[in-house]
Amino acid sequence: MEQCACVERELEKVLHRFVMYGHQSEERLDELLRSVCEIRAQLVAFGVQDADLSVLSQNMAQCCKNIKETVQLLASRHKDIHGSVSKVGKAIDRNFDAEISAVVAETVWDTPERQKYLSESIVEHLYRQGMLSVAEDLCQESGVVIDMSMKQPFLELNRILEALRMQDLRPALEWAVSNRQRLLELNSSLEFKLHRLYFISLLSGGIGNQMDALQYARHFQPFASQHQRDIQILMGSLVYLRHGIENSPYRSLLETNQWAEICNIFTRDACALLGLSVESPLSVSFASGCMALPVLMNIKQVIEQRQCSGVWTHKDELPIEIDLGKKCWYHSVFACPILRQQTSESNPPMKLICGHVISRDALNKLTNAGKLKCPYCPMEQNPSHAKQIYF
Repeated sequence: MEQCACVERELEKVLHRFVMYGHQSEERLDELLRSVCEIRAQLVAFGVQDADLSVLSQNMAQCCKNIKETVQLLASRHKDIHGSVSKVGKAIDRNFDAEISAVVAETVWDTPERQKYLSESIVEHLYRQGMLSVAEDLCQESGVVIDMSMKQPFLELNRILEALRMQDLRPALEWAVSNRQRLLELNSSLEFKLHRLYFISLLSGGIGNQMDALQYARHFQPFASQHQRDIQILMGSLVYLRHGIENSPYRSLLETNQWAEICNIFTRDACALLGLSVESPLSVSFASGCMALPVLMNIKQVIEQRQCSGVWTHKDELPIEIDLGKKCWYHSVFACPILRQQTSESNPPMKLICGHVISRDALNKLTNAGKLKCPYCPMEQNPSHAKQIYF
């Protein structure tokens, strides 16, 4: 990622110079335009015969000189920008290796079946991004047939997301109400957050929406036990409606980042109901490759320098483990054999010294006086020596 940062710094310099060049060009051109307009106004007001020709001639000569100097100055500065642009290209050549065939398996896409999988992954990614016409063109050109049952959920998802970006909550609310039971099974707060955001939009309309806001507050009744504190804050803000919520202690309710947050929550929960990951497999694979490729190139370079050609002979295998970060960790669900509960981020699986795996909650319950006896061996051990695992 350091290579990307180097190129990004050079690119930011170029963009900054472009912006500065644009501002300076506008200022100089506006100044010249004012000078020309003044001379034109003098000619119109007094006429050529009544005006002092010598003074007018001097003004026009000075104006022409300023125009010439400005053109030369702008051309010179534009030439300097070309130098900065070329530095970006040199930074790319310096930090990235264009030849990556040394770490790529040549036969990875050599069968029609694999090419079909790749095309389907690209089409699914395009559907997720709402680029429906591009996806249809790709299907026609590649011969990939996508079932309508796979396409329809993405059409609905993108329709609702587009409405949310336009700050229209009605399609999302209708979807949430129709899928209420399934969302409750996911322990989702999406429906409440949508009602909350709609209530806030009524508050932002001022005192004229007071009765509408009070009537809409009835939608909070099913969520009173789970979101009592949030509902109290919303109802308390009605006291300041006459003076404006933006001038009250409840001004945080009007923060604009709530719309981006509700889009993310909807995408996450909708994908969960569809049995899909939030990010498309293509984007995850691409991001993983961007992180892994520089490491693989460095390893290949070291192997060639030390003439260890037999170390890495199979390109479908990695010579070392590459850490892609927790975001790219995917593992099966583990159920604790002691408590009969599925593990989670707050209650992860723990590996004991003896090799048996239990949940952290079970580990804490089995610990007595700083010691733990494995329920399977039973081997006595220190619970602090247990390690969290991922699989």
